[in-house]
Amino acid sequence: MSVTQISERAGSNLQFYEQRVDLAAAFRWTARLNMHEAVANHFSLAVNDDGTQLLINPNQMHFSRIRASDLLLIDANDPDTMKRPDAPDPTAWGLHGAIHRNVPHARCVMHVHSVHATVLASLADSRLPAIDQNSAMFFGRVVVDEHYGGLAFEEEGERCSRLFADPKSKVMVMGNHGVLVIGETVGDTFDRLYYFERACETYIKALWTGQALRVLPDAVAETVARQMDAYPVDNAGRHLQELKAILDEEGSTYRN
Repeated sequence: MSVTQISERAGSNLQFYEQRVDLAAAFRWTARLNMHEAVANHFSLAVNDDGTQLLINPNQMHFSRIRASDLLLIDANDPDTMKRPDAPDPTAWGLHGAIHRNVPHARCVMHVHSVHATVLASLADSRLPAIDQNSAMFFGRVVVDEHYGGLAFEEEGERCSRLFADPKSKVMVMGNHGVLVIGETVGDTFDRLYYFERACETYIKALWTGQALRVLPDAVAETVARQMDAYPVDNAGRHLQELKAILDEEGSTYRN
C-alpha cells in the first residue's frame, strides 16, 4: 500500500490529519535520537487561529509508539481539560496550556530533557556561547530560566510562559530542568530543537578538553543568526520531509 493510500485511509475521519502526521513523525525521530526521557516529555501544536486549540501527546505514551490518531485535541482555555478520561499529563497541561494561552506566536512547543541541553541547564552559567556556526544560530535568541520552582504544574507553567515575551526568543534553557523550543510549524520547531541540542553537545565537549574556547565576536554571531533567520531555502521543512520519507520507507505506523 502506498503512502498516499495509507494517508487517505488513516486520515479520512481524523481532524487535522496532516498536522498530526507531522507531529507524530517528530515524536518518532526524537525518540530515535534519544532526546526524550522515558514517557515524561511533551510536544504540542496549535491548530486554530488564536493558538489555543492544540494537539498534544497522550499521557504516558512513549515517543517511539505515538501515531497520528493517538494525539489529543484539547483547548488551553478549557478549565475542565484535566477532568477528561484521556487527560494529558498534568505538567504537559500546565506548561503547554499556559504557553498556548499566553504566547500566540508559539504555534508549536517542544519540551525535552535531552542530554546536552540539560547539562547546559545544570551549569551555573547556562548561556550558550557562539563557538561554531550552530551555536551562533541562537545568538540573542535564547532565554535562560534561572528560577526553577518545581514540576511544571499550572503556576510554574504560567511563570515559564511569561519568559517568552520577546518574540525573537525561540528557545528556553530551563535551568535545572531541560529545554523548551517554540516555532511556527512542527518542522521549524523540530529543526530548532535538533540544532540546539547539537550546539549544546559541541559546547559541552569543547569544555571537556579544558582548552580555551574560540568564541565568535558578537557582531559575527548576530550576522550568522540573522542569515539563518532569513535563509532562502526552507531547510527545516525539508528536514522533516526527509525524516518522514525515511519512516515511510521503513514501514513505520506513525501515520496511522
